[in-house]
Amino acid sequence: MEVLKEKFGQIGSQPVHSFTLRNDHGMEVTAINYGCIITKMIVPDRDGKFENIVLGHDSLDDYLNDPYFLGAVVGRVAGRLKGGSFELDGKNFTLAQNDNTNHLHGGLKGFDKVVWDAKVIDDGVLFSYLSRDGEEGYPGNLYIEVTYRLNNDNELSIQYRAQTDQKTLLTVTNHSYFNLSGNLKRDVLNHTLQLKSSRLLELDEEFLPTGSILDVKDTPFDFTKGGTVKSGAESDQAQNVLVGHGYDHPFILDANHDHEIVLKDLESGRTLTVETDQPAVVVYSGNSLKAEGEFRGVPCRKYLGICLETQAFPDSIHHPHFPSMILDKGEMYSSITKYKFGLE
Repeated sequence: MEVLKEKFGQIGSQPVHSFTLRNDHGMEVTAINYGCIITKMIVPDRDGKFENIVLGHDSLDDYLNDPYFLGAVVGRVAGRLKGGSFELDGKNFTLAQNDNTNHLHGGLKGFDKVVWDAKVIDDGVLFSYLSRDGEEGYPGNLYIEVTYRLNNDNELSIQYRAQTDQKTLLTVTNHSYFNLSGNLKRDVLNHTLQLKSSRLLELDEEFLPTGSILDVKDTPFDFTKGGTVKSGAESDQAQNVLVGHGYDHPFILDANHDHEIVLKDLESGRTLTVETDQPAVVVYSGNSLKAEGEFRGVPCRKYLGICLETQAFPDSIHHPHFPSMILDKGEMYSSITKYKFGLE
């Protein structure tokens, strides 16, 4: 294992560095300390050809102007919070409204838009950040660490640890867009997905959970035995049409750390197995990617990447029957998600 640190750019007086983790088999993961953004993941196909399998940019300016949260850690709360407000212990908190009247992915300057401290460790890099009381409207001084580690099994682990000095909300995730074809040669519509998930959360017209939990059986949301991404893109089912013909839905996981999320590209032979301790994964098939701009010379378009956002149930603060995302004073938030790349 080696970690290469390089200058990536500068924001005011703050330098931004890239950190490239490389294992003994040639797999590489590059991340920057702006937003903990993963800029590249280089993995082989079945013929041994190493290519990048995430959407990204080569310049800091492109990330500063990126509207898609490419590769970033998002928070304090991943997903949407209805009305940009919530109540804790009888006190109301008002957040930034950056998605119509709702709060999305931590607000106008969430974790994805700040420079983190970074420290090289033996098998990776540790990012840390102090989110001060009142930042984006959230209560509590929150100290958070995000650690990226790469091993010789071609497995990237992302560990999150955080503590707060006041009761607050927290659920974070990594917002990488995967495309296993390699260097974005194709879109992800023919990727296959298998999920250990028999239920999902129904969404309303603002992409917020209604509170209802739906059975996936006999719907385009049934990936228990595997299916293609295009099954949702081509579906006339109301929930698929609602989000722009595809997926942007929280699936409730029936298992954890047990091959619960498997993405494959049959043409390249690449596979990605995601394991987590989180209760849900938001599967987003890139339906809102616009035909504007590019990623390293490849024009942006719908379905060019798929996000697998492991997290708590979105907007759970407004749904008492959902698992809680409240972090109490003195409590340790600890979560880990692992991404293992293989071939078949």
